[in-house]
Amino acid sequence: MHITEGISVGISAIRSNKLRSLLTMLGIIIGVASVLAMIAIGDGAKEIVVQDAQKLGGANQVIMYRMSYRRVNNRWVRNRSSEYLKYGDVVAIEAECPSVKTVTPQVWNWGGVLIQAQGGAETRAGWNGVDATYKTAMDWKLKEGRFITDADVENAAKICVLGDEVANALFGDNSALGQEIKIARHSEYYSRQNRKKGIRFTERFIVVGTLMPRGRSLRFGWSFDNLVFIPISTVQERFTGDDHIGNISIYAHTVADVPKAIEEVKTVIRKRHRNQDDFIGFFEMRKGMAQLEEISKVIKIALGSIAGFSLLVGGIGIMNMMLVAVTERTREIGLRKALGAKPMDILIQFLIEAVIICGVGGAIGIGLGIFAGEGMALLAVKIVKIVPEWPAVISAQWILISVSFSAIIGVSFGMYPAIKASALSPIEALRKD
Repeated sequence: MHITEGISVGISAIRSNKLRSLLTMLGIIIGVASVLAMIAIGDGAKEIVVQDAQKLGGANQVIMYRMSYRRVNNRWVRNRSSEYLKYGDVVAIEAECPSVKTVTPQVWNWGGVLIQAQGGAETRAGWNGVDATYKTAMDWKLKEGRFITDADVENAAKICVLGDEVANALFGDNSALGQEIKIARHSEYYSRQNRKKGIRFTERFIVVGTLMPRGRSLRFGWSFDNLVFIPISTVQERFTGDDHIGNISIYAHTVADVPKAIEEVKTVIRKRHRNQDDFIGFFEMRKGMAQLEEISKVIKIALGSIAGFSLLVGGIGIMNMMLVAVTERTREIGLRKALGAKPMDILIQFLIEAVIICGVGGAIGIGLGIFAGEGMALLAVKIVKIVPEWPAVISAQWILISVSFSAIIGVSFGMYPAIKASALSPIEALRKD
């Protein structure tokens, strides 16, 4: 018997017992569908975190900041160091650290300070003092106008660039370019009570640009679009009243260069701050990504185990059905052998039948898994209301794994019934009622 003939006979046998074949496939269908759906949701969550890291600047970024508390003798104590980060540190790091690609300083207030446009429209947002490197380092696109320049920082210019949310709140569909806005120095200064008293702690700025939407940070909770960007020197002069820098974002050339970049930065800081570096801390984006990778691996192992049990149950069901089929078709086997079919022909016939059942079940499971993954992603957005969209990442790798598992199950659990069928004696088979 040729393989093509075996396939034809196998398909005919499956068609003659449609309901039983479908029930036999259920274990394979459920196993494949469940693993694909769960992997799609898990990889979707990973994609969300990766996107969030990109919003913050990427995995090659390290944020250096002055610690409010530091660890001394295994306990946390207030940082009473007289040392603060300065703009000179930024220049020195950029000049003396070969592993560092870009350095960008920030002085920010993420709180809800009051911002008012001409005409009375107002909103609460944060402000961020930056220099010209910020836009490039963050890979942030302009919606209209321009970003802060070196000249703006040098001259402490009273200009600003608006995040998309702020621009929409203040100006709607109208262009914000060239418009004047007023920003309260601190959120508590520009309250309704102070307005009644006639107290106006505000600074005036001209809008020179607006940015494309970027979204909300899952890790920190704030919206990047609800910020006003101002030259860092202007913030120091008009808002903070000192030359301190809140944090410095350091971008290594590659993720692998991050540890070396940190050591180079510490050397520069010690040189500039009386041989001290214990007043600063580092937040590494790559560590969060590494933890995510470990969690992802554990999830995939767990899901793979669950799917393995489902497929094992499905395989047992296939073996059971094939054993029943061998019993029911004993006379048929005897007749084929009497007509010249060899034991290998009978083995191939029943093995192909088992593989077809697993293959069809796997194909249905793949389709159902993709559909279920998309449905679970829509449900996840409604249950976990932290992102506007939850991607269902259907991995070609896992589809291939599922198909391979289906084929292995078909061969493994179909082999014993096929061997049993091929070993039947033609005379005993023909005597079977």
